[in-house]
Amino acid sequence: MKIAMVGQYPPHIGGVAAHMNSLAKELVKKGHEVYVITYPHKDLKKGEITNIEGVKVIGTSGVNIPGLRGAMFERNAEKALKKLVKEENIDIIHGHYLFPPGLVSVNVGQKTNTKTYVTAHGSDMFRVYAKSKSMQKAIKKVLKKADVVLAVSNALKDEIIATGVEGITEKTKIHWNSVDINKFKEETEEKINESKFKKDLFNEFNIDSNKPTILFVGNIVKAKNINLLIEAKKLLKTDCNLLIVGDGVLLKDLKDKVAKDIKNNEIDDVYFTGARKDVEKIIPTTDLLVLPSFTESFGLVLLEALACGKPVIGSNIGGIKEIITEDVGLLINPNDKEDLANAIDKILTDNDLRNKFKSNARNRAKEFSKVNIPYDEFNK
Repeated sequence: MKIAMVGQYPPHIGGVAAHMNSLAKELVKKGHEVYVITYPHKDLKKGEITNIEGVKVIGTSGVNIPGLRGAMFERNAEKALKKLVKEENIDIIHGHYLFPPGLVSVNVGQKTNTKTYVTAHGSDMFRVYAKSKSMQKAIKKVLKKADVVLAVSNALKDEIIATGVEGITEKTKIHWNSVDINKFKEETEEKINESKFKKDLFNEFNIDSNKPTILFVGNIVKAKNINLLIEAKKLLKTDCNLLIVGDGVLLKDLKDKVAKDIKNNEIDDVYFTGARKDVEKIIPTTDLLVLPSFTESFGLVLLEALACGKPVIGSNIGGIKEIITEDVGLLINPNDKEDLANAIDKILTDNDLRNKFKSNARNRAKEFSKVNIPYDEFNK
């Protein structure tokens, strides 16, 4: 069959791109033809097909300016998708993220009479939907027009059903994120400490390798609640590093805040790396991953850390509490810095607890390692 996907895809990075990439590669492995229409990127030629691991990726034109970026992608992606569906006789359209990729997908699906799936990935419902009445109207339109709606967690499914769109309960299904356990691997501490990668990374940012390292990976935005992690660091009894990996609109503000706190002797050993494409190498060099989000539909980075044999801490909300069980990590209140500080200290100082979490981590990740094909047509 021929499947056309719309949304963030490598060389873009992030949870949506990782989810799409896993599904696309699995489809190719099974002998299907996969096309992807994605956002502009310097490594993609506009309007031309770039073969990435057997997936035919088409970049669109546009600008990376908030507000304009989405509007331009909606227009240019719809034009590219309509052309692709007609020229290649596409069997299934699949939009990843409800707006604008989902809107693009259902619009073209209806115009070309093509079966259309949309996947909600979390912030499209938890943040964008709540933004304004116009966004609610647009997303409800997507949910109504889609033939099948997929959600990456039960928390997200509940949020979608709560919209009250006619027929939404019957056509909404769970399609979990999956983790690549061959890419995210467990290594012995001896091998990690002797690795050239860890030495180079810690030298690059002047990190003290004799101290345990807490890790955050994700977009530097309000919803990720990184400020709580910084405030909790000030309360820790354990002398440790805090490594923050990612980029986003709040990066400069956070760096400025930390610099001021360092100057006032309120905090130390906090390091920002910016966005990285080698997270699978960074995670093994650290001791604990923390995801203190206010909202989170799933939290793929938690599974990536677990696959590397690391204990995790996450907010007791949304999809996070569907991943973190009592034998792999701790759940915390995202509004309580003392709760987070106590959880970090507990894991870093209690060897028995930490070893229990580490010994169970990879097996938990393996429960999410299979890439399931969500299309009804494949199960007939």
